[in-house]
Amino acid sequence: MKISELYKNKRKTLAFEIFPPKPETPLDTLFNSIDGFKKLSPDYISVTYGAGGSQRGRTVEIASKLKNHYGIESMCHLTCAGHSVEEIDELLAKMKEENISNILALRGDPPMDQPDFSFESGAFQYANELISHIKKNDDFCIAAAAYLEGHVDSKRLSEDRYYLKQKVDAGVDLLVTQLFFDIRLYFDFLDRCAQLNINCPVIPGIMPIFNARIKTMTARSGCSIPANLVLMIDKYQDNPEDLKKAGEEYAGHMIRELLDGGAPGIHLYTMNKLESTIEILKQAGLR
Repeated sequence: MKISELYKNKRKTLAFEIFPPKPETPLDTLFNSIDGFKKLSPDYISVTYGAGGSQRGRTVEIASKLKNHYGIESMCHLTCAGHSVEEIDELLAKMKEENISNILALRGDPPMDQPDFSFESGAFQYANELISHIKKNDDFCIAAAAYLEGHVDSKRLSEDRYYLKQKVDAGVDLLVTQLFFDIRLYFDFLDRCAQLNINCPVIPGIMPIFNARIKTMTARSGCSIPANLVLMIDKYQDNPEDLKKAGEEYAGHMIRELLDGGAPGIHLYTMNKLESTIEILKQAGLR
């Protein structure tokens, strides 16, 4: 099923994002928790890809098992960083073979072990080029990333909005936001999308705070942290368990406010943490 059909029915969707374990770790360590995630009744689960496509084989394998074994609609992340057209087409063919209908199309990050990596080494340098290629050849439902405060590589916010519009015009069915911690940013972003005639659903992506490393992550991504959240992190940074609980509560309250404010659904970055996901949904009043 194409995920875009869910939003045509004006449903409030619940989506989880999971990531493949490291190559040396058996996939059963992830699959052991899938039954628990399934009991939470997600509308779909997206599976990440890894910098430079380092986990692409496992991404398709996990997404296939979610769809064909567990009966959960799945979304495969697909990046173009460093990939040839042949490699991308091979992955698309494999997804079709595995009955996968949904793709989150991304430029992708450079491999961490290649400091001199150039995006020019692949067939496509930008996500809109990848999206256009997929749309010309296949009938997938395509999601793309939206950066509420602008991509870290964009020099100006207007430049970032220009590239976002290019992605949508290339054939995007829905947008998923990257992490943010102030719900006003999301609703302001919707206003800007309307001004640009971007009319596809924009799904807020919620990143729970599990430890103080979130400060480093936000610095790399260009995401701001509200003052009250900085105070919370500082208060509990020496007590990891209390910080995790406070982070779960904050994420749950964000979800509740976003849904009450009209968001079409939620995309929760679970970090593969089932128990925390359960607690966040309880805090949001969804369980």
